[in-house]
Amino acid sequence: MTDTQTGTAIRSGSPDSAVDRVADFYGAYIDAVSDGTDDLSDELRAHYLTEDFRQRLAAWEEANHADGVLRAQDVPTRWEVNYHDSGAGHLFTTVTLTWGTGPDAGHTRLAVQSDLSTKLISDIEDGATTS
Repeated sequence: MTDTQTGTAIRSGSPDSAVDRVADFYGAYIDAVSDGTDDLSDELRAHYLTEDFRQRLAAWEEANHADGVLRAQDVPTRWEVNYHDSGAGHLFTTVTLTWGTGPDAGHTRLAVQSDLSTKLISDIEDGATTS
């Protein structure tokens, strides 16, 4: 859907869609981290991530000294979420994070797994980084 006055995309979503929930999480999480509101980023993790994954994420963060949701120490300038696949009770999305602006901006892709029964994010794996 596009705003006829500005020509920009209008965002929409559904709480029943696991893809929309991943997009909602990343949008809100990046805003919270960018704004420096640690309590909100922790609350978002508690709301959108499974308990088991939060524990594994904490261990990953301790070992890597980085934000496990973003797989980085910095905050991206943009994000995009796309459906990838589903099966065996899971939905898989690809999250593309953009670092910087202009032609030199880099991109990181993350493979994000959600449980279809709860729509909670249950895993994040590193993907490819490109320039």
